[in-house]
Amino acid sequence: MSIAAYLTEEHRACDELLAACEEEVTRGDWLTIASSWQALVSALLAHFAAEEEHLFPAFEEKTALAAGPTRVMRMEHDQMRELFTAGNEALAQRDAETLTSLLETLLIMNQQHNLKEENVLYPLCDQVLGPEFATCLERP
Repeated sequence: MSIAAYLTEEHRACDELLAACEEEVTRGDWLTIASSWQALVSALLAHFAAEEEHLFPAFEEKTALAAGPTRVMRMEHDQMRELFTAGNEALAQRDAETLTSLLETLLIMNQQHNLKEENVLYPLCDQVLGPEFATCLERP
């Protein structure tokens, strides 16, 4: 499986978790909302870690582009992490309106971010690192 295929599959799984979390907020069961939120945040953090700890360093080493596309992706990851912190606060306060707004913002940011990765960065990584590198990203 290629890097692009593997990580795009992860994007879709995270998209599903985000949609499920949005749906749970509308239902108002805070125990289920908390579980759904934690699943979403955990999946996104694991995805970010695979990229930041394995993919990006390997790409940067091969291309000498440490200030290129991976820098932008890291900055966007940090912006989304800030939303996770705000979401944790909204969850603790059982503030459905704020959490809904944060989820909408996360959805938009994540969609834009994923498009850049799927259409630009991942194909470059497949070219530079080879599709077999995807096995370095796989988690149990």
